[in-house]
Amino acid sequence: MVDGALVGYTGGENSFDPLARCRELMADLPADRVMATGYGRQLLELADDVLTVTEIKAFARGAAHHFPGCRTVLDIGGQDTKVISLDETGRVRKFEMNDRCAAGTGKFIEVMAASLGWSLDEFAARAAAAADEVKLSSMCAVFAESEVVSLVARGVPREAIAAAVLRSVADRVTALAARLPLTEEIVFAGGCARNSTLAAMIEKNLGRRLLIREHAEFTGAVGAAFLARDEALRAGAELTSQTGEGVTV
Repeated sequence: MVDGALVGYTGGENSFDPLARCRELMADLPADRVMATGYGRQLLELADDVLTVTEIKAFARGAAHHFPGCRTVLDIGGQDTKVISLDETGRVRKFEMNDRCAAGTGKFIEVMAASLGWSLDEFAARAAAAADEVKLSSMCAVFAESEVVSLVARGVPREAIAAAVLRSVADRVTALAARLPLTEEIVFAGGCARNSTLAAMIEKNLGRRLLIREHAEFTGAVGAAFLARDEALRAGAELTSQTGEGVTV
């Protein structure tokens, strides 16, 4: 971000050493201020004196930037699923998260896609083309993977299994959303928002249209960037009031 405007995105696969991966991604991105969010954010805070913010606040800020006036944010993340309710100013009013289980998350979809021998993009496309749909009896990621292998061995079409996996994820996020006042406009953020088949299933369950931004996977990062800017502006205002000298952001 430069002068309050977003100038670009960068991302990549994580590794066994997330701190080193973060530094690698940031190596060619000089910044006056860095705000980290998501799982592992404390690694950067402790090692590099970086500001941190929860992904709840980051997603709320990012969604409100892309869709001013939005009141609900859905995020099916890699390790958890969140439904966030915002007030009229874009601040977090209340949120719900799934339990500590990979079922119903992006990692669950990733594992199931690998079990069927498809990439994530191919998995979504094949699920959309399913003529039939089966039902997964297990909601545990570990047991569900075994169930998928068993269904394949029984000759159940892989497309039908893929559709069942996405259906289970859509149903879980719908159940979470039911715990909150579901207020328009509803933003679907995070990497799973790129899965149009999953988005369509959630829309059908909710009976509501979802707002999805291009590069939705960077919504939290965008929110963190704006929160870092806000923090810098506050620091500058405090410095001005104390010394008469400001800072440039």
